[in-house]
This record gives sequence, structure tokens and C-alpha cells, in this order.
Amino acid sequence: MTVKIAINGYGTIGKRIADAVKLQDDMKLIGVTKFTPDYSVLLANKKGIPVYTTEDRVQAFEELGYKVSGTINELFEQADLIIDASPSKVGAKNKSIYEKLNKPAIFQGGEKANTVEVSFSSLCNYENAIGKKYVRVVSCNTTALCRLLCTMRKNIDIGKVRVTLIRRAADPKEFKKGPINAIHLKPIKLPSHHGPDVQSVVGDIDIVTTALIVPTTLMHVHVVNVELKDKVSADDVVEFLRKEPRIMLINSEKLGIEATSQVIEMARDLGRVRYDLYENIVWEDSIGVDGNELWLVQAVHQEAIVVPENIDAIRAVTGIEKDPVKSIEKTNKTLGIGGVI
Repeated sequence: MTVKIAINGYGTIGKRIADAVKLQDDMKLIGVTKFTPDYSVLLANKKGIPVYTTEDRVQAFEELGYKVSGTINELFEQADLIIDASPSKVGAKNKSIYEKLNKPAIFQGGEKANTVEVSFSSLCNYENAIGKKYVRVVSCNTTALCRLLCTMRKNIDIGKVRVTLIRRAADPKEFKKGPINAIHLKPIKLPSHHGPDVQSVVGDIDIVTTALIVPTTLMHVHVVNVELKDKVSADDVVEFLRKEPRIMLINSEKLGIEATSQVIEMARDLGRVRYDLYENIVWEDSIGVDGNELWLVQAVHQEAIVVPENIDAIRAVTGIEKDPVKSIEKTNKTLGIGGVI
């Protein structure tokens, strides 16, 4: 069975999901939506991706030489499932459109948990999304935390979790955003929303998060502290994390990688398209155990990390693959996840 996928929004996340869908043999990308005629339309045209816009914008696109395949409503009517990759908070407004068309949809982490039936992370709750109509793939930071913590919980018994997130200020193309020469406390009133967001996926976990925004565009960094209820060594943690393909261990002493800029350079050298890193990047030599406390540091490529979860969510929602292991393995293979270092 092949499911027809429409992507509403062809920005940072949408274009990456589009490319990932095209790699799957059980999915067909039937089109993407664009509201502004710019270079990304030209690139989509060159890739053979049909572009749709609103009826009142068709002429503006065509006057600039961009090919338009039709209107957004025409695209949605053809789709088996819609990926909403709209800007934060816009997806919730779009939901009524999908409801009128009786189309299932997958939303992104910028929407609230109460917008959907299930908040999704592949390694945590794939089965919960099977056959559901409205599912949210949680944000980049939450995806990384869910992967890490669910992998831990499958191997050891953990207690409370405390995380400090050092967040990038903007994606590389967002030149109008800041902060500049500042560290922004967001939120000022602690804790941050990321802990409850993890709980919307994982459920009964004691997690508190705080977040700072710093003037960089490349990646987020998490400093993670986990209470251990089992007697565990740092080597034990390294061993089971290394077995999870969506977690990439980096040894700074061996590889000479100590900064996010070096991680991105490594991704470029590996030949990753757009230097996309779908994996959590965990510094192996940051993993330490002191009594019943575990510490580690991980980096998150915010532009790419949620892409494999969107692909898995498509399979779960449409029911074309009900076995999470098979879906995850297939997604990993098509996107080249795991085993690169």
C-alpha cells in the first residue's frame, strides 16, 4: 500500500520532510504548499515536487516564472494524509480545514498538546498513534529528550530528571531574529515548557527543565541530570546508548569534536544533505555517574531531528506499518541514520 502525502508548508521542516517522504517506497509525495513565491518554489519545481498555493496567489507565482500545479484545496482533496509544517500556532488554525475534509493530519511541536489525540515520539509511543486522526510530532528539543529518556527507561530504572537547555536563537536563514550579544532567559519564570511536553509523550516521569537562548544558529545543547534507581556505571550507559541508531555518541578525545560547529562540520564531511543530523549527538566523555546521579551533554540539530519521527508517524496514523521496530528500521535505512561514527 502506498499513501499519498501532502505537506502544508515548505519551510525549514516541510522541505526536509518532503525529501524524506520521496525516499519511502510506501509513500508518495503529491505536493507541497507555498504562500510566498521565492527560490524554494524554483527548487521544488526542479525536484519535480508539485507546488500548490491559494487561488489569489497563482498569478503572482506564474508571473515570476514559477510553476503552480493548482490550489491548496485541490491538493488536500487528493491526499490520504496531510503533514502540517506551518509556522508555530498556525497548525491549530488549520485543523478545522482538515476536519472539514475528513483528512488525518500530523502537526509539529509548535502546536499545543490539546490540539491532537496523541503527542508522538517513535521510540516511546508509536503504538499509541496507530489509527489516530490527529497526531503531533513533538518539538526538536522534546524529541531529543524523549528519545534519550525512553532509551534509558528500556534499559535501567530512573527517577527524577533535570535538564538545562541552551537553545539556539534562530535557524541559520532567520536573519531577522535574535538575540544578538545577549543570553535570553526564556521563560523568565521557571520551569520551561519542555518538561510537560515530554510528559505528554512519556507520561509518568518526574522531569523539570529550564531554558536559555544564546546567539547561535547551529544547534541546541542539553545538560541532562538523571536520578538512577539501579546501580549503573558510565560504561553501562555508553553501551546501551551506542546500540540505539538515533543516538550518535561522539568521543571528543578520540575525534577532536568539542563544539557544535565541529559537529556540523562533521555532518558536512559525512555528505549529509544540508548537513542534516537526525540523531541526538551525545558526547560520550560527558557521561558520568556520581552515586545515584547520571550526567551527560547532548546536542540537537533543530532543523532535522524531527524528520524521522514524521515519517514514522505517517506509518502509524495510516496503519501501513503497525510494528514500530519495522517502521523505525526502514526510516533509519532510507535516511542513512546510525553507524556513521
